[in-house]
Amino acid sequence: MKKTVTIELDTGTLRLEVQPGRIPLKRLLGFAARVSSKRKFLLVSKVLGKHYPVSPKLMSWSYRALAREVLKAGIGKSSLWIGMAETATGLGYGVFEAAYQENMTKALFLQTTRYHLDGIERLEFEEAHSHATDFFLYYPVQPDYRKQFLNAETLVLIDDEISTGKTFLRLIKAYQAVNTQLKKVFIVSLVNFAHPDDRSALEAQAGVAVEWLCFRQGLLHFEDCANTAIDNITVNVSGNSECKQHLLAWPGRLGIASPIHLDVNVLGDLYQGGLSKESNDPRPLLVLGTGECNAPAYLLGRSLENAGFKVKVQSTTRSPIHVGNDIAIACQFEDNYQDNITNFIYNLNPEHYRDIILCHETPLLPALIERLHDWHAISARFELQPQDDNHAKLHFFRP
Repeated sequence: MKKTVTIELDTGTLRLEVQPGRIPLKRLLGFAARVSSKRKFLLVSKVLGKHYPVSPKLMSWSYRALAREVLKAGIGKSSLWIGMAETATGLGYGVFEAAYQENMTKALFLQTTRYHLDGIERLEFEEAHSHATDFFLYYPVQPDYRKQFLNAETLVLIDDEISTGKTFLRLIKAYQAVNTQLKKVFIVSLVNFAHPDDRSALEAQAGVAVEWLCFRQGLLHFEDCANTAIDNITVNVSGNSECKQHLLAWPGRLGIASPIHLDVNVLGDLYQGGLSKESNDPRPLLVLGTGECNAPAYLLGRSLENAGFKVKVQSTTRSPIHVGNDIAIACQFEDNYQDNITNFIYNLNPEHYRDIILCHETPLLPALIERLHDWHAISARFELQPQDDNHAKLHFFRP
């Protein structure tokens, strides 16, 4: 029996008709108003580790659960797994890693990105409801990865939530233009509120088998209401179209064929970098990712949790969200990708944490240094080791 949930937001009324499911909806989702003329609501995930602090253990559970559902349905001889920027890049990598740990073979992970990489072929899409509509899927540069990319039998598309599926349809059609051997598509999400008509249209136009996998699903209705104070806010969310290759260290944009492993001495390095190994402080640690590079924060958070620390993980974002409902606090600051875009972190009260560790792939630019000083945080800069494409090191520094 369907359950109807009604949420009053400052931008309108959101109604969800939710089908029965094993996981209580309130454990998966909160809600908020977006500062956007295109889509004025946000489903705030409580397991994603983006707008809401989440334990690595809970994130790992969601990754394993989704990965097992995909593998149980069968992925054929070769597969391409894609995490959607910005919000689901960490989710996408986590599901891929979990599938790999379940003995998956001949698979490649990529994430879409908002950033320009000059001289590299790419597929371009538009995400209609997003603040920043341009995003790209780059062809892998490494020959073996490129071969996998162009010949995958199965496409696994991963996002945090789905409202129409139209972005996925654009991606599928663009990908089919370069890979005519595609046989099946999985559309994987934490929650799915795509209308049956939208699902049917996607399946018909894809022309291959499509399977939808998620924790909870149903229908979504939103009644807009005018709110001048929010509607008149303008936020720059478009990049400057400059090449960002020199700033990007996380390899997800150009292909990952096996899980990324942090250096075996990562915790020893962290202790030397400023974290006290022993403390009577009962508060958890917070490990923060940045934008599209949030998987390293999960990897470090998991290592800390396995060592006995209490840990929460979340990430900065370029998405402007109105304070209210499940967004209690909004902090804004300059981005660390030289786009001059305002970035945000939500639901962060530094006093709730024993220490904050800021994971980032870019150099220590002034915008990052300011954050580190304000939070008295530890910098954790991600670097992929050149001799091993799945081995990474974190360089720790507390200013």
